[in-house]
Amino acid sequence: MALDEALLEAMPRLQRPLLRCYGWTEPAATFGYFQKFSEVEAATLLRPLIRRPTGGGIVPHDADWTYSLAFPAGHDWYELKAVESYRRVHEWIQNAFAKLSVATELAPGCKKSLPGQCFVGHEKSDLLWRGKKIAGAAQRRTRDGLLIQGSVQPPPVRMSRLDWEKAMSEIGSSVLGNLMSFVPDGFLLQCVDELVRDKYASDSHNQKR
Repeated sequence: MALDEALLEAMPRLQRPLLRCYGWTEPAATFGYFQKFSEVEAATLLRPLIRRPTGGGIVPHDADWTYSLAFPAGHDWYELKAVESYRRVHEWIQNAFAKLSVATELAPGCKKSLPGQCFVGHEKSDLLWRGKKIAGAAQRRTRDGLLIQGSVQPPPVRMSRLDWEKAMSEIGSSVLGNLMSFVPDGFLLQCVDELVRDKYASDSHNQKR
């Protein structure tokens, strides 16, 4: 979470869209920046609980494929309404799956679920596989840029994570033209260390609401 926030803060310096794919070393859950910690704590047994820099609800993490996208202010995606950037990022993922011969579809409407059950129901434009949600995302826009954080629950088909990440990069490059792969520099890693120390490893941040 600290790295994703650091990427958002770095957009005025980098001035190019960037894709980062990552995973989890242990089961955990992230939750939206504006959620109440007491409600999150009661809704899931997963620990640790980490407050995201983006909005949205509780997202379980274990074997999911997670990614973040960052765009500088002034980029075409930055100017989009939230519903449009949400749809576009899931079209991107849909095209990546299609490149691997996996058919998916965008949800035409909403199917509500209980708190803490992110992948039971779905929102409009979530990505579905055989009617089940497999991808959702959350966003944040600041003066620095746009950050999109997403989670993919891979469908049970023969497909490797590395192949999916490669397809994501290839589709992104064809769509954006100047997409950067994630390669952290020293300044970025210094910012990450500070954010971990001062925010994301702190109960005062994760439990502040």
